[in-house]
Amino acid sequence: MNSEATTLYKLMILYMLSKVNFPLSNNQISEFMLDKQYTTYFALQEVLSALSEDGFIQVMNYRNSTQYKLTQEGSETIAFFNSKISNAIREEIDAYLKENKYDLKCEVGTTSDYYRSTSGDYVAHCQVKEGDTNLIELNISVPLEEQADAMCAKWKEASQEIYDYIIHKLM
Repeated sequence: MNSEATTLYKLMILYMLSKVNFPLSNNQISEFMLDKQYTTYFALQEVLSALSEDGFIQVMNYRNSTQYKLTQEGSETIAFFNSKISNAIREEIDAYLKENKYDLKCEVGTTSDYYRSTSGDYVAHCQVKEGDTNLIELNISVPLEEQADAMCAKWKEASQEIYDYIIHKLM
């Protein structure tokens, strides 16, 4: 992959991340870049890895998802090199983010994972965030790994209902 293309892909990703106030997942960035046929999956993964290694993006790994967040250095870089991205590409990115903002935000804001506690039980850690604010965070201890795994798998679809139930019961 030539260095001009690599630089453009890096700037496009930084631009995408600069336009939202929440992280974007690998799938979300890939969806845009691959659907628009800017690059291949493997080239994109190389670019994301390079951005992380260079300190322009922060990588956050969850159960089945990798998310990326702009660092201060990444923010300064895209502010300086923003004009290196054509208006047409910026408009495509802006349109994608505008059309999908709610879905993008919901997808990355709802996370779950589990771990084995020191007592030997498994703890399902489930969370819904909006920006940097935790709307709800649950840690549920269960005896079996399969139970923790099942809870994490269902969290995305059930989180809104659980949140509503808790708010209703406590208010």
